[in-house]
Amino acid sequence: HVQLVESGGGTVQAGGSLTLSCVGSGTNYPSECMGWFRQAPGKKREGVAGIYTDGGNFKYYADSVKGRFTISRNNAKNTVDLQMSDVKLDDTAMYYCASGGPYYRYIWSRADQYNYWGQGTQVTVS
Repeated sequence: HVQLVESGGGTVQAGGSLTLSCVGSGTNYPSECMGWFRQAPGKKREGVAGIYTDGGNFKYYADSVKGRFTISRNNAKNTVDLQMSDVKLDDTAMYYCASGGPYYRYIWSRADQYNYWGQGTQVTVS
């Protein structure tokens, strides 16, 4: 079993920055693939960023956040962070950390491919 706990959410002005952090624990943590997702009211959960650590740190981003968000992980601290900069109103959502992602990287952004989820942290851009 894996437990994921997100933190760092809050209200931020458009154009500002925010860093989300996810700390995990459990037998199957950390996994090679971890990701950050978000879900706005009335919308589907979407992949924001994914990271693979087999042989290096390979990172993937949704087009909507490329150049603005950065995912990173620290296996020694069991954390995965999402640095958000130049945030926009459309970034407002509940953000979730996920672990146990897919082996095949081309489907990193599919929520149904992840085994474990945190409870989420709210980000509101004003």
